[in-house]
Amino acid sequence: MSASIAVKDVSKSFGGLKAVSDCTLAVAEGSITGLIGPNGAGKTTLFNMVAGTLAPDPGGTILLDNEDVTGLPANRLYHKGLLRTFQIAHEFSQMTALENLMMVPGHQSGENLLSAWFKPSLVRSEEADIRMRANDVIDFLKLSHLKNELAGNLSGGQKKLLELGRTMMVDAKVVLLDEIAAGVNRTLLNDLVSSIQRLNREHGYTFFVIEHDMDLIARLCDPVIVMAQGSVMTEGPIEDVRANPAVIEAYFGGDPEDVKGAA
Repeated sequence: MSASIAVKDVSKSFGGLKAVSDCTLAVAEGSITGLIGPNGAGKTTLFNMVAGTLAPDPGGTILLDNEDVTGLPANRLYHKGLLRTFQIAHEFSQMTALENLMMVPGHQSGENLLSAWFKPSLVRSEEADIRMRANDVIDFLKLSHLKNELAGNLSGGQKKLLELGRTMMVDAKVVLLDEIAAGVNRTLLNDLVSSIQRLNREHGYTFFVIEHDMDLIARLCDPVIVMAQGSVMTEGPIEDVRANPAVIEAYFGGDPEDVKGAA
């Protein structure tokens, strides 16, 4: 199951600074859509508004599968199937990798004191189902050898794989990925990319990706949206984006060769 995102005329100002200005873009259902742009383009601000951690200024609209979700907080978007990972992973460092995944599903019977006292068999059964699902996710991510390791001891790349795994513990439709390559070695990055592609292909996840590594964007994303000065400059296949003179000028001041290696 997947969903689409539509951003229509969305703006965000901080005092006299307009970080996002009448921005309109769409993330198609079932796509892996990239979002790139020079520093200060407004990418992170836009991402935060879509993710529900920042409210847009009055006037614009954000749609999730054609439902108006403008200004809804992240916890409500979570229950609608929109989840977000972070550039710096947010793990429970003193819990194991497996326990981190088991924490994700909400409304567990064991969280209710009365159920824990009077319905222990229900709690045990539910926990067994969640543990089984968490083990399946660990296997999918090729982290089985680390499932009993404290999450705080994992490498940066392993933590990002674990964070991706959290989205698999619930019925995610859209996942926002924030700079997945940052601090990740190439071997683990390949595993991360492979897992994203499999989730997209086999489970229908829609992904919206901010990334500075242009080579990674080229491997993973189609289409690619370019932001500059708070709004969309252009979008399309990565080959067209890389060759666009306006994009080259925005990034590097005019050298077409420079834009091939970074974003």
